[in-house]
Amino acid sequence: MRLFGSNLLNKYFARKISAGVTALLVFSVAPAQAIISPSTIPTVFGEMLLSPILANPSMILIDAQSGEVIYEKNANSLRKPASTQKIFSAAATLRYINPNEVFRTSVSLGIKPKTLVIQGSYDPWISYTHYEAVKMKRTSLPRLAFNSLSAAKRANKGSARGLTIEYSELNSRDVANFKVFFKKRGYTPKFKRVSSAVAFQDAGTEIVASNSPPVSQILEFTMLWSDNLLADRLAKLASKRAGNPFSEEGVAITFAQVLLDLGIDPSRMIVADGSGLSRENRVSAKIMADLLFKLRKDPQYEILYTSLPVGGVSGTLRNRFLTTAPSAVGLVHAKTGTLNGTVSLAGYIESGEREYIFVTVADKIGRSNRASDKARALMDRILGRIAAPTVPTTPAIETSTVTS
Repeated sequence: MRLFGSNLLNKYFARKISAGVTALLVFSVAPAQAIISPSTIPTVFGEMLLSPILANPSMILIDAQSGEVIYEKNANSLRKPASTQKIFSAAATLRYINPNEVFRTSVSLGIKPKTLVIQGSYDPWISYTHYEAVKMKRTSLPRLAFNSLSAAKRANKGSARGLTIEYSELNSRDVANFKVFFKKRGYTPKFKRVSSAVAFQDAGTEIVASNSPPVSQILEFTMLWSDNLLADRLAKLASKRAGNPFSEEGVAITFAQVLLDLGIDPSRMIVADGSGLSRENRVSAKIMADLLFKLRKDPQYEILYTSLPVGGVSGTLRNRFLTTAPSAVGLVHAKTGTLNGTVSLAGYIESGEREYIFVTVADKIGRSNRASDKARALMDRILGRIAAPTVPTTPAIETSTVTS
């Protein structure tokens, strides 16, 4: 199963092309702005951050090539990262899961009387609504359940009463939704969790199966649209593959392992989930910037960069920078974050021949949409002061003088 069907794929790329054209138009009408030098950035940023709009945020800017810290403010303080936490989930996913891996879920009639067997693989891509599944080419839980119930009835003279459903490697939420599906139709089968080996042994004739798109496409969707459920599931899968518990506690251990493997001290981080939705998460801007620096230089994590939303162009950044900082449109690749009272942004920005890594976390702002909107706008304007496209150099044309 692919992420997009042919029509959806065409629409997807059409939107990207349209967004790219918009970005080019913005570049063409935006007033030219001199690139401020690294030595000037601390003064400029410091003055802009005197504004109470960001309420004493945590911020750091480092050179993406050398790792030199260009500017920092409260960079070592522990702050609520919101959805920028997904950067850690993406790193763990790419560290421990093959980006080409596909998840398969199948349902079979059991070799025992009145049994069904569900063989899962902790597919994070399962959708709870058939409409969403069809639209996004996702694994449809209602489709799996409907075909399972129909087959069970056919095999048991029209009744599914007294049914036992053995299952392996299903997320608990998926199991709960299977139970809801059957209960709404008047059946309460016994669900029995078994090992993958037992499920394989007990499975008879396959009824229905579904394959997810590869991990790389799931991760791209997760980062582009900041999908909390997918981020949590990918983080737990990475934890399981790393040999840690399939739980939030395992995720915390796995994130620490990823950081340690990259030479980063994980002690300035508190992990409660893989999505950033929990208000218990804490991380310093310095740790996140160090991680982004390491990931940018390692080909294993290239998918992370290409999966990030682009300012004014795609995903959760598609409407950012267009009016607040037009000079930055198309030049910011970053993960957004939003909680009530928190706005964050972390990623990469082009500045002429340079590239910077930045992290900004404002987790002390007012708990209103107005306060969040003003905080985002100021973040955009700050980055707009350093954003500039790389201007390709035009090779000199050699001329020769002909003498007679």
